[in-house]
Amino acid sequence: MTVAKTPGHGPLAGVRVVELAGIGPGPFAAMLLADLGADVIRVDRPGGAGLAVNPLYDITNRNKRSVIVDLKSPDGPDTVLDLAERADILIEGYRPGVAERLGVGPETCHARNPALVYGRMTGWGQQGPLAQRAGHDIAYIALTGTLGMIGSPDTPPPAPANLLGDYAGGSLYLVVGVLAALHHARATGAGQVVDAAIVDGTAHLSAMIHGMLAAGGWQDRRAANLLDGGCPFYGTYETADGRYIAVGALEQQFYTEFVDLLGIGDRAPARKDVAAWAELRETVAARFRTRTRDEWTAVFEGSDACVAPVLSLREAPRHAHLAARGTFTDFGGITQPAPAPRFSATPASVRTGPAQPGADTADVAHDWGIAGLLKDAPAKDTDGHRPPGRTLPPLERPDS
Repeated sequence: MTVAKTPGHGPLAGVRVVELAGIGPGPFAAMLLADLGADVIRVDRPGGAGLAVNPLYDITNRNKRSVIVDLKSPDGPDTVLDLAERADILIEGYRPGVAERLGVGPETCHARNPALVYGRMTGWGQQGPLAQRAGHDIAYIALTGTLGMIGSPDTPPPAPANLLGDYAGGSLYLVVGVLAALHHARATGAGQVVDAAIVDGTAHLSAMIHGMLAAGGWQDRRAANLLDGGCPFYGTYETADGRYIAVGALEQQFYTEFVDLLGIGDRAPARKDVAAWAELRETVAARFRTRTRDEWTAVFEGSDACVAPVLSLREAPRHAHLAARGTFTDFGGITQPAPAPRFSATPASVRTGPAQPGADTADVAHDWGIAGLLKDAPAKDTDGHRPPGRTLPPLERPDS
């Protein structure tokens, strides 16, 4: 496996980011900025943010530095404002109005730094009837119609981890937004607020589907369409060993190769014969059950049938293609996804492991010229003890 090295610092080297600690999409967005080379200072609260994983393993805090500031102390807000004055971007994930009540809202920050890009990450957005409601990924994607697209029609829609809402509809849209606003700020000197709501981003992800729906090319029900499992040559099948194979043989040439290698070419219906989809699915499923996942992988190896084994999280880093590309990397004893995307002139890298709360206070105080940080610096760990391997505090969003 490729081992991360430190020379590349990424295209955002020199960009300063303040992240007001939270959980979920905000930290992931800040990690992406840090992966791309930004100097991300995570402002942790005393006692931590409540993520149910030991900070030693929280990869979303890699490539960052951490300071501890108590925003509820008399001079806590001024310390954050000192950071914001020297920053290009600030990211917060509180409920609407909380940052203002804490004294670090956009108006106050812009008074100190008019060019600051102030990124706000929420599920429901800054306005609207649900803006003050608590929520998590699954509720946000449920409301946008995207959760209702997923799964079998005779079972409840499955929860797609928190990838679709928190990270795709949330983090990635926040990063696009703050980088676009940074481009504008550097051209004009004027910062602005970026309101990144998971409901907005997730809805935006379904743009193509809405176009197909309007054109009559998509049915508004699950497993009835080309890309939602309704099509028998675009989906997953169980193999003889209880594992799974993924099939995506959409185009005619890929479909032809798929059915031939599967061994059903002599009885497979025409690709566009929707009336025969149910029968074809049964035929394909029965055929896949005759061999193991790895046996079928060998059958389709080197072909354009668009077939791939469904790998587990632990299997994926060992796949030959991903290993050759260095898609995953080992750093600090943790196997993790390498920074993405890739840059020819300014390569990104994993430079440091997860930032430990408050561990970088002295360095940040020196580098950013903020002596006030030092009063909240935690005592040095002089006995060399590491935090316990697994702690599971309650999972709570720090947004209230």
